[in-house]
Amino acid sequence: MRPYTLLLSLVITSFAYAAETELAPAPEPPLLPEQVQSGETLEPEVTIIQKEEEVVEEYRINGRLYQVKITPTRGLPYYLIDTDGDGELETRANDITKSHVPQWVLFSWD
Repeated sequence: MRPYTLLLSLVITSFAYAAETELAPAPEPPLLPEQVQSGETLEPEVTIIQKEEEVVEEYRINGRLYQVKITPTRGLPYYLIDTDGDGELETRANDITKSHVPQWVLFSWD
């Protein structure tokens, strides 16, 4: 019975101490990212290449190719898309409404 009494007194003492001390206020949340500065490119750079059998439109953001639209003289246009940001166009899509969003590498520890 004696160990239980000792344990109970320790628990009561710790609750009494916690009730007397106030919690510190929560830190301020981080600020929002800065707004876009003038001169930054928000729209893609489009390069149109006219060939005999097709028209090729290359879409780039900050110099990185992420999508190519190919419109043949006969047939429907199709898209080649870089889905993982490695510079290789690995996805072919016939309908841009089901487009894949490029997933760029933001940070890497190489």
